[in-house]
Amino acid sequence: MSGDLQSIWIYLETSPLLGLTATLLAYQAAHWLWRRAGMTPLLNPVLISITLIAGFLMLTGVEYRTYFDGAQFVHFLLGPATVALAIPLYRQLRLLLRSAAAVVVGLLAGAVTAATTAMAVAWALGASDQTIRSLAPKSATSPIAMAVSEGIGGLPSLTAVLAILTGITGSVMAVWVLDRLKVTNEAARGLAMGTAAHGIGTARAIQLGEVTGAFSGLAMGLTAIATTIVVPLLVRLVYG
Repeated sequence: MSGDLQSIWIYLETSPLLGLTATLLAYQAAHWLWRRAGMTPLLNPVLISITLIAGFLMLTGVEYRTYFDGAQFVHFLLGPATVALAIPLYRQLRLLLRSAAAVVVGLLAGAVTAATTAMAVAWALGASDQTIRSLAPKSATSPIAMAVSEGIGGLPSLTAVLAILTGITGSVMAVWVLDRLKVTNEAARGLAMGTAAHGIGTARAIQLGEVTGAFSGLAMGLTAIATTIVVPLLVRLVYG
């Protein structure tokens, strides 16, 4: 019997089915735990899923490339999921248009603040120039952040990790921070979450309501555009 199980494992270890199954099981387990805990943001399903999958790969010795051969099918769905954010945006179009000036100012302020504070803190703590450059675009969604990082001399792989951590941190802390600051307007809350915590923050914002989710989705997309413009200019200003 053990020989049969070993044969099955050897097959699965090299099959794309392993990555897909592991991803789905990890997320289902994380989602179940999150709901059982009263949907506390401290047990963010994305964070728990990443931890479970990382632990699984370390324990089994499966290479990440092998895992991603299967997980890429889930990764592909990020595209349609992002496009689907256009639905709440369309429903809230009138409110978005009325708030256009405030949205533009808020996004530019958010993009500049996110980049400058990250660079300043890293510099104050003695980080290398490459690490500082890698930190600058962390508030944009991961693919954009990685592309910007590579263009300004950062490490795209480090930027990807930092972007994910930024999103998870924003998702966990955003509501608590906004409540303490007495920011009650749904549009403002969504704009803040999307600007600071991109896709993961937007997933949390959608749970809070359609208006919050719509503004967060808009902020996520526009912050990515703003980051591609603002961050290279800041790096050029600092480093010449």
